[in-house]
Amino acid sequence: MKILVIQTAFIGDVVLATPVVEKLHKQYPYAKIDFLLRKGNESLFAGHPFLNEVLIWDKKVNKTSNLIKLIGQVRGAKYDSVINLHRFASSGLITFLSGAKEKIGFDKNPFSFCYTKKVKHIIGNGKHEVERNLELIESFSEKELVKPRLYPSPEDIESVKEYKASPYICIAPSSVWFTKQFPAHKWVEFLNKVATYKIYLIGAPSDSDLSSQIVNLSSNKNVSNLAGKLTFLQSAALMKDAVMNYSNDSAPLHIASSVNAPVTTIFCSTIPAFGFGPLSDKSFIVETTEKLDCRPCGLHGYKACPQKHFKCAETIKPEQLIASL
Repeated sequence: MKILVIQTAFIGDVVLATPVVEKLHKQYPYAKIDFLLRKGNESLFAGHPFLNEVLIWDKKVNKTSNLIKLIGQVRGAKYDSVINLHRFASSGLITFLSGAKEKIGFDKNPFSFCYTKKVKHIIGNGKHEVERNLELIESFSEKELVKPRLYPSPEDIESVKEYKASPYICIAPSSVWFTKQFPAHKWVEFLNKVATYKIYLIGAPSDSDLSSQIVNLSSNKNVSNLAGKLTFLQSAALMKDAVMNYSNDSAPLHIASSVNAPVTTIFCSTIPAFGFGPLSDKSFIVETTEKLDCRPCGLHGYKACPQKHFKCAETIKPEQLIASL
């Protein structure tokens, strides 16, 4: 049996798709399971024990021609089943033209008319995104919640061993969306009140400037900027043994969940009810205690606060973050 799982969205979405891989492997241990994702996210699955092949779509360079080549690659692989977690047209077209006998996905996809099975995707129905994803395969798998799972290698674990000499905290201060991001000066307020632990700021290379700004503004001398210095799996290995990990409503919280690391998630403009909260055994949610008519202002956030006051972030107190320690 050959199965293709598709999720060509962002890092966090790919991590939240991993429970589908886990359950498929459990149900069909001898099946060849492939995963299709966007270029840049493939290192999440380096050395993954249950995946046969990772297919990569480069969306940034020659997007259309690469899509056509990818469709040919998928058709040539002759999959028995294609399970599409992505809800947009490009992945729907891949599924439509895959040649697979079984095509499964969400009803929101414009090509869902071609699916042999489609599932309603409803935000805010009390379910986590992982639960919504698992509904795609519930007809042929056990009905149990499986958490996200990534697999840092022994080399990944060894590469961050030097940072674990004393108790430490990891902070992922950045987010793609401004209104999802706890402001730099608020992170500084928190850091200035935490003197007991070594603190590592983590993230992508593009997050390094923000992390440097936070380090420079803080009076805490135990803060180090590791943004851009670690791979996804090295970050996961570091987060796993932290006293606590702090993240916005963004990918790092899901990476923490994937290794069952303790995590505190700060929700600014978005809310946990959307279904993207932490799933670690030890997890906490921090949000404003004020009643704001403007919150939530959207599912994904904005590049600026629509009300120009950003009270959903500015009214969060550092003591709320310290409480989870």
